[in-house]
Amino acid sequence: MRECNLRKRCLGAFWPLAVALAGLVSAPKSAGGQGILEQFSYEGLRLSGVGLEIGPQGSDRLVTELSGAVRVDYGFIAPNVRVLLGAGYFRAAFEPDEIEKFETRLRGVVNDPTGDFTIDVGEITWTTVTADLDLQYLFRADRLTTYLGVGLGAHIRDGDGRAIEGTFVEDALDTIQAGINLSLGAAVDVLPRLQVTLDLRGVLTSELRTASARGGLMFRLGVPGR
Repeated sequence: MRECNLRKRCLGAFWPLAVALAGLVSAPKSAGGQGILEQFSYEGLRLSGVGLEIGPQGSDRLVTELSGAVRVDYGFIAPNVRVLLGAGYFRAAFEPDEIEKFETRLRGVVNDPTGDFTIDVGEITWTTVTADLDLQYLFRADRLTTYLGVGLGAHIRDGDGRAIEGTFVEDALDTIQAGINLSLGAAVDVLPRLQVTLDLRGVLTSELRTASARGGLMFRLGVPGR
């Protein structure tokens, strides 16, 4: 039953990505009229770069920890608009305030006339693996490229902790959610096929809001500068 529910969650989280990608691939090259949509074409889509990023990531419920990501530049869907695919990893413990709230709720349901009991649930962590699809508008000047982006993501989360292991609380923390992200960043050409990158990213899901600042390297494929 749990595997069935997990499969349903996966489908529910990934269908926005599938719809978005299908829309990109099927975008018309020309409709015979004037408009922005006429500039979209799948002809510019090709593997153009692969990069690695690492940096701090914080949220409204978890402590700040280092997180990493892999980015794949998949070329241009319109003039100056590129498709960026990504996968990220983030593991962090719940903030002390969140743990304290949980322990307070547990104390409220304990019936102990002496009142000398203690509750210590210990550390509870949340591990997240993310798959992203972004559209980023590029501003290019000489060796510097800056961008603004918006995208969709699927966030697969796994909760762990000594006090919740094997309970419905752990099951409740094992979720798959769709999210929306905004990105702002820059890339500097240091070699013909190598860029140093900086990515600032905010992500919103129904369970968590996160912000990250990652630096990394992007290895360019194909024509340098693309």
